[in-house]
Amino acid sequence: MDGSSITTRTLRARFADSGFARIAVVAIPLFLIAPALWNGYPLLQWDTGGYLARWYEGYLVPSRSTVFGLYLHYGENSGFWINLGIQALATLWILQLTLRVLGMAQPFRLVAIGLLLILTTALPWLASLLLTDIFAGLAVLALYILVLQGDRISGIEKSLLFVFTAFAAATHSATLGVLLGLCCCGFIARPFLRGRIALSGLVQGSLTVAAGAAMLLAANFALSGQFAWTPGGYGVAFGRMLQDGIVARYLGDHCAQEQLKLCPYRHDLPATGDDFLWGDSMFDALGRFQGLNDEMGHIVTHSLAEYPLWQAEAALTATARQLVHVATGEGSTGWLAHTYGIIAHYIPAQVKPMRAAHQQRSQIDFATVNRLHVPVALFSMLVVAGMVGLAVYRRRFDDLACLATTVSLALLGNAFICGVISGPHDRYGARMVWIATFTTLIAAARHFGDDEQDGAVVSAAVTESP
Repeated sequence: MDGSSITTRTLRARFADSGFARIAVVAIPLFLIAPALWNGYPLLQWDTGGYLARWYEGYLVPSRSTVFGLYLHYGENSGFWINLGIQALATLWILQLTLRVLGMAQPFRLVAIGLLLILTTALPWLASLLLTDIFAGLAVLALYILVLQGDRISGIEKSLLFVFTAFAAATHSATLGVLLGLCCCGFIARPFLRGRIALSGLVQGSLTVAAGAAMLLAANFALSGQFAWTPGGYGVAFGRMLQDGIVARYLGDHCAQEQLKLCPYRHDLPATGDDFLWGDSMFDALGRFQGLNDEMGHIVTHSLAEYPLWQAEAALTATARQLVHVATGEGSTGWLAHTYGIIAHYIPAQVKPMRAAHQQRSQIDFATVNRLHVPVALFSMLVVAGMVGLAVYRRRFDDLACLATTVSLALLGNAFICGVISGPHDRYGARMVWIATFTTLIAAARHFGDDEQDGAVVSAAVTESP
C-alpha cells in the first residue's frame, strides 16, 4: 500500500469523523430532550415542586436539596429549558469523555452508543425531567474518570469534572452517599490495584464529595439561616420500617411503658411509608416532620438496637428488591397536585405552558416504554456483573473492567442506600441503571470493533511513508 492511498483513506476517515462529530453535537442533545420537546414543557415529577419552592420559602424541608432548588430557580425565566439544555449537554460531555479515556473517541461510536442509550434506557426521560435524577449516573461516570483516568484528561477538564461531581453530590443525599462509598471502596482496593488506582485520583475524588457537602451546607445557610444538613433522614427511614412491620412491632412492645404520639394509631398505620409520609394519614394530624421528627428518630434508633436480625433481613431484602426496581417514569404520571400548586403560587407565568403540556392533559403511558427498558436494564446489570466476575477470575483489571466494577458498586450502593432508607422504588433504580447499559455497549463495541487497530496501522504507515 503506497503513501498516497493511505493518506486518502486517512483524509476520508477524518472527513467522516467530522461529519459524525457534527451529528453528535446537534442530534444527541436534541434526542436527549425529545420527551420534553414532544411534551411542550419540561417533564415534572411529584418532588419537583418541593425543590422549586426552596428559593421562595426560605426554610429547609426533608429530602429537598437547596442546591438543586437554586439550580431550578435560575432557569425559571427560560421556562426551565436552560436547565434541560445544561442536562443534555452535560450528558453528551460525560458520555464522550468516558469513551475518549477508554480509547474509543471516534465520533461515530459516540453517535451509535448515544442513540442506542436514548432508545433503550431511561436516559432521555431523565434528561427531560426537572429532577435531580439525571445527575446520579453522570456523577458516577465523572468520578470514575477523575479517579481512575485523570492522567488522560486535561487540567481544565479535571477542574470541570470536580465542580460537576461536587454539584451532583449536593443535589441528593443518596448520590452523595454512593460517591462516598465508591471512594471508600477505592481506598480499600488500592493496595491490590496500585497500578490502576492512583492516590492523587482518590484524594481528588474524595474532595469532590467533601466539596458537595460544603456546597449543600452553604446553600442551606444562605437560604434558611441554618448551618444544617437537609433534614428528613429519620422520617424516610421510619417510613421504610413502617412498611416492613417494624414500627408496629415496636409500638406494640413499648406503648405500655412509653408515652408516644403514635400509640393511639398503632393499629391503623398505613401499609406503606409513602402513604404515611405523603398520603392522608395521622402524620398530618400529628404535625408532620416538625411534630413527629424526634419520635420517629427515637423509634428508628431504638428498633435498630432491639431487632437487629429483623433489621438486617429487611435491609438485605430491600436491597435485593431495589436492584430489580428499574422501570422508567415513576412519579411522572397522574395528578401532580403539589408541584402544580407550587408553580401556580410562585411562578404564575409558567402556568399556561405547563397546563398546555401533554403530561398535564393526559397521562404518559410508560407501560410500552418499559417493555423494552426493564429487560434491557436487567440484562445490562447481569453483563456488567459478569464482566467483574471474569476480571476477578482472570486477576486482570483493565480500564473497562474497572469501569464495570465502578458501575456494579454504584448500583449496589444505590440499591442499599435507597432500598434500606426509603424502600424500593423504580425511580431510584432507573436513574442509575442506564450506566450499566452504557458499559455493556462499550464492551460490545470494543469486542466486535477493530477500528482502533485499523487507525493505529494507518497512522503508523503514514508516519513511515516517504
